Amino acid sequence: MELTQTTVGDLLAGLGPGDGCMYLSGDLDPQALTDVLADRYGAPRTLVLDGFTDPTADESRGAALLVPFQDRAVWIRAWAWGDRWVGAGTARDARGVLRPVPAVAHRRVPEPAVIAPGEDGDQDVDWTARLLGITGWRYPARRPDVNWAEAESRLGTPLPRDYKWMVTTFGTGAFDGYLDLNQEPWTHLREEGLLVWAGTEHEDLYCWRADGDDPDRWPVVVRSCDGEDVPYDCRTAEFVCRILVDPHHRFTTARYFGTHWFMNCRQADRDLPDRF
Repeated sequence: MELTQTTVGDLLAGLGPGDGCMYLSGDLDPQALTDVLADRYGAPRTLVLDGFTDPTADESRGAALLVPFQDRAVWIRAWAWGDRWVGAGTARDARGVLRPVPAVAHRRVPEPAVIAPGEDGDQDVDWTARLLGITGWRYPARRPDVNWAEAESRLGTPLPRDYKWMVTTFGTGAFDGYLDLNQEPWTHLREEGLLVWAGTEHEDLYCWRADGDDPDRWPVVVRSCDGEDVPYDCRTAEFVCRILVDPHHRFTTARYFGTHWFMNCRQADRDLPDRF
Protein backbone atom coordinates (compact mmCIF):
# COMPACT_ATOMS: atom_id res chain seq x y z
CA MET A 1 0.00 0.00 0.00
CA GLU A 2 1.30 3.44 -0.93
CA LEU A 3 1.07 5.87 1.97
CA THR A 4 -0.64 9.03 0.73
CA GLN A 5 -2.92 11.54 2.40
CA THR A 6 -5.88 9.64 0.95
CA THR A 7 -4.81 6.17 2.07
CA VAL A 8 -3.75 7.37 5.52
CA GLY A 9 -7.04 9.26 5.86
CA ASP A 10 -8.85 6.01 5.04
CA LEU A 11 -6.81 4.18 7.69
CA LEU A 12 -7.79 6.72 10.34
CA ALA A 13 -11.42 6.63 9.26
CA GLY A 14 -11.31 2.84 9.62
CA LEU A 15 -10.39 3.24 13.27
CA GLY A 16 -13.81 4.77 13.89
CA PRO A 17 -14.91 7.78 15.95
CA GLY A 18 -13.75 6.37 19.29
CA ASP A 19 -10.43 5.05 20.56
CA GLY A 20 -8.61 2.49 18.43
CA CYS A 21 -5.42 1.27 16.83
CA MET A 22 -4.39 -0.93 13.92
CA TYR A 23 -1.34 -3.13 13.32
CA LEU A 24 -0.15 -2.67 9.73
CA SER A 25 2.04 -4.80 7.54
CA GLY A 26 5.68 -4.86 8.58
CA ASP A 27 6.59 -3.95 4.99
CA LEU A 28 5.27 -0.40 5.49
CA ASP A 29 7.72 2.31 6.54
CA PRO A 30 6.58 3.77 9.90
CA GLN A 31 8.58 6.94 9.26
CA ALA A 32 6.66 7.47 6.01
CA LEU A 33 3.42 7.10 7.97
CA THR A 34 4.44 9.73 10.52
CA ASP A 35 5.67 12.03 7.75
CA VAL A 36 2.29 11.94 6.03
CA LEU A 37 0.54 12.68 9.32
CA ALA A 38 2.98 15.49 10.11
CA ASP A 39 2.21 17.09 6.75
CA ARG A 40 -1.45 17.06 7.79
CA TYR A 41 -1.28 17.82 11.52
CA GLY A 42 2.01 19.68 12.03
CA ALA A 43 4.83 18.91 14.45
CA PRO A 44 4.25 15.75 16.51
CA ARG A 45 5.21 15.08 20.11
CA THR A 46 7.04 11.92 21.06
CA LEU A 47 5.21 9.75 23.59
CA VAL A 48 7.41 6.64 23.38
CA LEU A 49 11.00 6.27 22.18
CA ASP A 50 12.94 3.00 22.16
CA GLY A 51 10.29 1.49 24.39
CA PHE A 52 10.52 4.22 27.04
CA THR A 53 7.43 6.33 27.66
CA ASP A 54 7.79 10.06 28.20
CA PRO A 55 7.35 10.42 31.99
CA THR A 56 5.30 13.60 31.51
CA ALA A 57 2.73 11.84 29.27
CA ASP A 58 -0.73 12.12 30.80
CA GLU A 59 -4.29 12.65 29.59
CA SER A 60 -3.50 16.20 28.50
CA ARG A 61 -0.55 15.00 26.40
CA GLY A 62 -2.02 12.05 24.55
CA ALA A 63 -1.46 9.16 26.97
CA ALA A 64 -4.83 7.66 25.91
CA LEU A 65 -3.16 6.64 22.64
CA LEU A 66 -0.95 4.19 24.53
CA VAL A 67 -3.70 2.26 26.31
CA PRO A 68 -4.31 -0.40 23.61
CA PHE A 69 -0.59 -1.15 23.31
CA GLN A 70 -0.13 -1.81 27.03
CA ASP A 71 3.68 -2.05 27.38
CA ARG A 72 4.36 -3.05 23.75
CA ALA A 73 4.78 0.42 22.21
CA VAL A 74 8.31 1.02 20.90
CA TRP A 75 8.04 4.39 19.18
CA ILE A 76 4.89 6.55 19.17
CA ARG A 77 4.34 10.14 18.11
CA ALA A 78 1.16 12.13 18.75
CA TRP A 79 -0.81 15.05 17.39
CA ALA A 80 -3.73 16.99 18.87
CA TRP A 81 -6.55 17.74 16.44
CA GLY A 82 -9.80 19.10 17.81
CA ASP A 83 -11.33 16.52 20.15
CA ARG A 84 -9.00 13.78 18.89
CA TRP A 85 -5.49 12.52 19.52
CA VAL A 86 -3.85 10.96 16.48
CA GLY A 87 -0.79 8.75 16.91
CA ALA A 88 1.59 6.69 14.80
CA GLY A 89 4.78 4.73 15.19
CA THR A 90 5.67 1.13 15.99
CA ALA A 91 4.55 -1.45 18.52
CA ARG A 92 4.87 -5.19 19.06
CA ASP A 93 1.82 -7.28 18.33
CA ALA A 94 0.61 -10.20 20.49
CA ARG A 95 3.32 -12.43 18.95
CA GLY A 96 6.05 -9.91 19.65
CA VAL A 97 6.47 -8.84 16.01
CA LEU A 98 7.34 -5.16 15.51
CA ARG A 99 4.81 -3.51 13.22
CA PRO A 100 3.79 0.03 12.17
CA VAL A 101 0.70 1.33 13.95
CA PRO A 102 -1.74 4.24 13.63
CA ALA A 103 -3.95 5.06 16.60
CA VAL A 104 -6.68 7.51 17.63
CA ALA A 105 -8.12 8.47 21.00
CA HIS A 106 -10.58 10.98 22.39
CA ARG A 107 -8.97 14.24 23.52
CA ARG A 108 -10.32 16.01 26.59
CA VAL A 109 -9.40 19.59 27.45
CA PRO A 110 -9.18 19.83 31.26
CA GLU A 111 -10.76 23.28 31.52
CA PRO A 112 -14.11 24.27 30.01
CA ALA A 113 -13.64 26.05 26.69
CA VAL A 114 -16.14 28.81 27.48
CA ILE A 115 -16.10 32.48 28.38
CA ALA A 116 -18.51 33.29 31.17
CA PRO A 117 -20.91 36.22 30.62
CA GLY A 118 -19.31 38.10 33.52
CA GLU A 119 -15.99 38.09 31.69
CA ASP A 120 -17.38 40.23 28.87
CA GLY A 121 -15.36 43.42 29.03
CA ASP A 122 -13.80 42.47 32.38
CA GLN A 123 -10.37 44.09 32.57
CA ASP A 124 -9.31 41.72 35.36
CA VAL A 125 -9.56 38.55 33.29
CA ASP A 126 -6.22 36.85 32.63
CA TRP A 127 -6.77 36.10 28.98
CA THR A 128 -3.42 34.38 28.61
CA ALA A 129 -4.47 31.86 31.28
CA ARG A 130 -7.82 31.47 29.53
CA LEU A 131 -6.02 30.73 26.26
CA LEU A 132 -3.98 27.99 27.92
CA GLY A 133 -7.18 26.44 29.24
CA ILE A 134 -9.09 26.71 25.96
CA THR A 135 -6.29 25.07 23.95
CA GLY A 136 -5.36 22.52 26.62
CA TRP A 137 -1.73 23.66 26.32
CA ARG A 138 0.49 21.89 28.87
CA TYR A 139 3.94 22.25 27.34
CA PRO A 140 7.03 24.34 28.12
CA ALA A 141 7.51 27.55 26.13
CA ARG A 142 8.41 26.78 22.52
CA ARG A 143 10.49 29.92 21.95
CA PRO A 144 11.81 31.04 25.35
CA ASP A 145 14.90 32.69 23.87
CA VAL A 146 13.23 35.25 21.58
CA ASN A 147 15.18 38.51 21.73
CA TRP A 148 12.25 40.89 21.96
CA ALA A 149 14.45 43.91 22.67
CA GLU A 150 16.22 43.38 19.35
CA ALA A 151 12.96 42.76 17.48
CA GLU A 152 11.30 45.85 18.93
CA SER A 153 14.36 47.95 18.15
CA ARG A 154 14.28 46.77 14.54
CA LEU A 155 10.55 47.48 14.28
CA GLY A 156 10.90 50.84 16.01
CA THR A 157 8.11 50.15 18.49
CA PRO A 158 7.36 48.07 21.58
CA LEU A 159 4.90 45.21 21.10
CA PRO A 160 1.92 44.07 23.19
CA ARG A 161 2.92 41.85 26.10
CA ASP A 162 0.24 39.25 25.47
CA TYR A 163 1.37 38.85 21.87
CA LYS A 164 4.98 38.34 22.96
CA TRP A 165 3.76 35.79 25.49
CA MET A 166 1.84 33.95 22.77
CA VAL A 167 4.87 33.71 20.47
CA THR A 168 7.16 32.67 23.32
CA THR A 169 4.68 30.09 24.62
CA PHE A 170 3.24 28.53 21.46
CA GLY A 171 5.95 29.18 18.88
CA THR A 172 5.38 28.71 15.16
CA GLY A 173 2.00 27.35 14.16
CA ALA A 174 -1.73 27.99 14.14
CA PHE A 175 -4.67 28.01 16.55
CA ASP A 176 -7.12 25.29 15.51
CA GLY A 177 -4.77 24.68 12.58
CA TYR A 178 -6.28 27.83 11.05
CA LEU A 179 -5.15 31.09 12.66
CA ASP A 180 -1.42 31.41 11.85
CA LEU A 181 0.52 33.29 14.51
CA ASN A 182 3.18 35.56 13.01
CA GLN A 183 6.47 35.22 14.87
CA GLU A 184 7.08 38.91 14.24
CA PRO A 185 4.50 41.44 13.04
CA TRP A 186 4.30 42.09 9.33
CA THR A 187 4.77 45.76 8.49
CA HIS A 188 3.44 46.07 4.93
CA LEU A 189 0.30 47.89 6.19
CA ARG A 190 2.22 50.22 8.48
CA GLU A 191 1.45 53.31 6.40
CA GLU A 192 -2.22 52.60 7.16
CA GLY A 193 -1.47 52.40 10.89
CA LEU A 194 -1.68 48.60 11.04
CA LEU A 195 0.76 45.90 12.17
CA VAL A 196 -0.22 42.35 11.22
CA TRP A 197 0.20 39.76 13.99
CA ALA A 198 -1.67 36.79 12.47
CA GLY A 199 -3.53 35.61 9.39
CA THR A 200 -5.66 32.80 8.01
CA GLU A 201 -5.75 30.58 4.95
CA HIS A 202 -8.71 32.72 3.79
CA GLU A 203 -6.32 35.70 3.67
CA ASP A 204 -7.92 37.56 6.55
CA LEU A 205 -5.23 39.61 8.32
CA TYR A 206 -5.34 40.08 12.10
CA CYS A 207 -3.79 43.43 12.98
CA TRP A 208 -3.38 46.05 15.64
CA ARG A 209 -4.31 49.68 15.14
CA ALA A 210 -0.91 50.85 16.39
CA ASP A 211 -2.04 54.18 17.86
CA GLY A 212 -0.51 55.56 21.02
CA ASP A 213 2.61 54.80 23.03
CA ASP A 214 1.13 51.90 25.03
CA PRO A 215 0.99 48.75 22.84
CA ASP A 216 -1.01 46.92 25.50
CA ARG A 217 -3.91 49.24 24.65
CA TRP A 218 -3.76 48.77 20.87
CA PRO A 219 -7.13 47.48 19.60
CA VAL A 220 -7.42 44.57 17.18
CA VAL A 221 -8.48 45.23 13.60
CA VAL A 222 -9.24 42.44 11.12
CA ARG A 223 -8.48 43.29 7.50
CA SER A 224 -10.86 40.85 5.85
CA CYS A 225 -10.10 39.07 2.60
CA ASP A 226 -12.32 41.55 0.74
CA GLY A 227 -10.43 44.56 2.15
CA GLU A 228 -12.87 45.57 4.89
CA ASP A 229 -11.40 46.74 8.22
CA VAL A 230 -13.36 45.29 11.16
CA PRO A 231 -12.37 46.84 14.55
CA TYR A 232 -12.55 45.08 17.93
CA ASP A 233 -12.12 46.87 21.23
CA CYS A 234 -9.98 44.18 22.84
CA ARG A 235 -6.41 43.02 23.09
CA THR A 236 -4.68 40.14 21.32
CA ALA A 237 -5.12 37.19 23.70
CA GLU A 238 -8.73 38.13 24.45
CA PHE A 239 -9.50 38.30 20.73
CA VAL A 240 -8.05 34.83 20.13
CA CYS A 241 -10.02 33.39 23.06
CA ARG A 242 -13.22 34.84 21.69
CA ILE A 243 -12.86 33.63 18.11
CA LEU A 244 -12.07 30.14 19.38
CA VAL A 245 -15.14 29.75 21.59
CA ASP A 246 -17.83 32.24 20.52
CA PRO A 247 -19.87 30.67 17.70
CA HIS A 248 -21.48 34.05 16.95
CA HIS A 249 -18.19 35.88 16.38
CA ARG A 250 -17.77 36.89 12.75
CA PHE A 251 -14.35 35.21 12.54
CA THR A 252 -15.04 32.25 14.81
CA THR A 253 -13.65 28.73 14.53
CA ALA A 254 -16.20 27.48 17.08
CA ARG A 255 -18.64 26.54 14.33
CA TYR A 256 -16.16 23.92 13.18
CA PHE A 257 -14.43 22.75 16.38
CA GLY A 258 -15.79 22.22 19.86
CA THR A 259 -12.35 21.40 21.27
CA HIS A 260 -9.41 23.65 20.50
CA TRP A 261 -5.66 23.32 20.14
CA PHE A 262 -2.50 24.92 18.79
CA MET A 263 -0.90 23.10 15.85
CA ASN A 264 2.86 23.59 15.82
CA CYS A 265 4.65 23.68 12.50
CA ARG A 266 6.98 20.76 11.94
CA GLN A 267 10.11 21.00 14.05
CA ALA A 268 12.09 18.96 16.54
CA ASP A 269 10.34 18.25 19.83
CA ARG A 270 11.36 20.68 22.56
CA ASP A 271 9.03 19.57 25.30
CA LEU A 272 10.62 16.26 26.22
CA PRO A 273 13.37 14.90 28.46
CA ASP A 274 16.84 14.65 26.89
CA ARG A 275 16.48 11.02 25.81
CA PHE A 276 13.31 11.99 23.91
